[in-house]
Amino acid sequence: MIRITSHSLTSEPLFHLRAGDASYVFCVFHGFLLHLYCGPAVEDDDLTHLLVKVGHDSVVPRPADTPEGWFSLDIAPQEFPVYGTGDYRPSALLIRRADGSAATSLRYVSHEVLAGKPAIDAQPAVHAREDEADTLAVTLCDPGSGVTVRLYYTAMRALPAVIRRAAVENPTNSPVTVERCASASLDIAAWMEPAELLHLWGTWGRERTVERTPLAHGTVSVSSRRGASSHHHNPFAALVTAHTTETAGPAIGLSLVYAGNFEIAADTDPFGSIRFTAGIESTDFAWRLEAGESFVTPEAVLSISGEGLGKMSRTFHRLWREHLCRGEWAGKVRPVLVNNWEATYFNFDSEKLLAIARDAAACGIEMLVMDDGWFGTRNDDRSSLGDWFVNEEKLPGGLRPLVEQINALGLKFGIWFEPEMISPRSRLFEAHPDWALGTPGRDKSVARSQYVLDMTRPDVRDYLFETISGVLSSANIEYVKWDFNRNLTEAASATLPPERQGEVMHRYVLGLYDLLERITSAFPHLLLEGCSSGGGRFDPAMLYYSPQYWTSDDTDAMERLDIQLGTSFVYPASAMSCHVSASPNHQTRRETSFETRGHVAMGGAFGYELDLTTLTDGEKDLIRRQVADYHRYYDLINRGDLYRLILPGDTVNGKTGRFAAWMTVSADRSEALVTFVVIRASIHPVYVLRLEGLDPAASYREESTGAVYAGSTLMRAGINLTSARRGGWVDGSSAVMHFMRV
Repeated sequence: MIRITSHSLTSEPLFHLRAGDASYVFCVFHGFLLHLYCGPAVEDDDLTHLLVKVGHDSVVPRPADTPEGWFSLDIAPQEFPVYGTGDYRPSALLIRRADGSAATSLRYVSHEVLAGKPAIDAQPAVHAREDEADTLAVTLCDPGSGVTVRLYYTAMRALPAVIRRAAVENPTNSPVTVERCASASLDIAAWMEPAELLHLWGTWGRERTVERTPLAHGTVSVSSRRGASSHHHNPFAALVTAHTTETAGPAIGLSLVYAGNFEIAADTDPFGSIRFTAGIESTDFAWRLEAGESFVTPEAVLSISGEGLGKMSRTFHRLWREHLCRGEWAGKVRPVLVNNWEATYFNFDSEKLLAIARDAAACGIEMLVMDDGWFGTRNDDRSSLGDWFVNEEKLPGGLRPLVEQINALGLKFGIWFEPEMISPRSRLFEAHPDWALGTPGRDKSVARSQYVLDMTRPDVRDYLFETISGVLSSANIEYVKWDFNRNLTEAASATLPPERQGEVMHRYVLGLYDLLERITSAFPHLLLEGCSSGGGRFDPAMLYYSPQYWTSDDTDAMERLDIQLGTSFVYPASAMSCHVSASPNHQTRRETSFETRGHVAMGGAFGYELDLTTLTDGEKDLIRRQVADYHRYYDLINRGDLYRLILPGDTVNGKTGRFAAWMTVSADRSEALVTFVVIRASIHPVYVLRLEGLDPAASYREESTGAVYAGSTLMRAGINLTSARRGGWVDGSSAVMHFMRV
């Protein structure tokens, strides 16, 4: 719901967006857009009394045409601050005109309300029907240059989420260059308690580790300049207070729907106000707008919670599941699969794959995925990327005979690609060396013995679409794992003029979107899983095309506790591919029980990453039970509300890093699944776990024991797990408890 009134200071428009149980309020003041409030719902519209009026001197200039002596852009809480006209804080927009100047001043022109949510051409975006959302579009203009900016605000009706983006248009006769354009900027007036930026950092094999950084005067930011959203920082951050917990306190989460370079920053000014911005990282970005051209930013999504981090996360989860993921697999039950990568690496042939498939079928697994090594002359990672034709020395007769035999066993078949890469040792590079990104006169950097294809080029995308489509049409292939194993360097294109080389990084991402759109449109029944050396491009933009993503190349169950629970701050279980792998684990060499590996992997889209032919009969029986349990609890895990009970780094009973626990609750609160893991056991343990999300007035029966508890007891007093595990608790032991409302 969007209420538009006028405010008491100047009688200019005031906008109150109600999104679920949250409010977002801003107004026009002498032509400038000023932010007033973002948080739990309020009933008042005119909140201009919250504006801070402070004295200033010559170092804090004010606009020449505003009569109020107290008003300065350097202090005012703005909706979309610009560079060069009196606001010295980080700007949302920097435009350089043909004469070299960059000073800009945006003034309000008009607004309109749109039913639902308008689509964005050529970019992934949240989708919503007319009865699910309302959108406010505000048009601003820079009188000095004639450049216009249109800001879009979509308020979801059932969720406390506001989606923002900006569109810059050049209606003049002279070119301008956009050097910085944020998707969203939010000025928060000084909080009365210390503020922190919660973000997710990592590296290969340690993706999305939760960190809370206290804000000081100045800027705290997370970013990527790698050409992808990256392992190192996820395009998400949350503004919280030092006292915000899972269940209490304010949390404003900001997630960018973008797969490329980004920056999210929180800047604190001398008066304690915080400017929270998100958008494309501007280090190597310069977008030239000729007369009549426009530039549209990626979307930024705000999840607004007054009830802690858990509610913020659950809003993101529902938004991504119901309003971002598309196609039949967005809501369809996903198959349990086995991937042959850790089973065989490059060393396989048709007979080895069929042997794994026979055991998979006998265990109830539903799909075999053939990973890297099936194409060109690919027997290691040093050749053949781009040569998307079958290696018939490994797979005699091509894919069709193999796939038909696997289908005859009752299994679906999936395949691995790395479309955006090219090997120096490949037929494709010999024929088209200019198709690789590269700077003239400079050697290309090499990573994993490969270069990056220039996805800005239509001819490159046409080649990839034709060759990939040829493979997918050659047999009954129902799944693709789309990998991306190195970051961009020497990012220049042979087909763009010098004045447009600053567009390469963003054009690369737009080219990726174009290819993904063509593939998913041509093969609408295909289940696409994203991957980037694990979780190096795990972001909302990729979920728009691939509803599940390979969470990390680190498949160790104990390591996955940090990775999966960290990922859950933004992304739902249905998006996280989680597999049971071998023990000792291939990455850490840690030994963990088959049972616990299954319990942890059941935290997302479930599968296996091991050689089934080497398992004992007892282990195969356990797989049958795990697969059956996953199907039984599928809706609860993938569509329920997630509650993080204990993070692996939490301190419990005076000891840190000993436990992890989480639970999912059905929408009607009739059913819950609780997982508890002992990372490191201790002598004389006492394990009492308090649950969340249940109906306090209902009673629940725990399936394995038959014991009945009041929901209020489970949430306020807890359940005693000290003696719940037969044989006692040891390092790496775990338990799953299923509760049903009586």
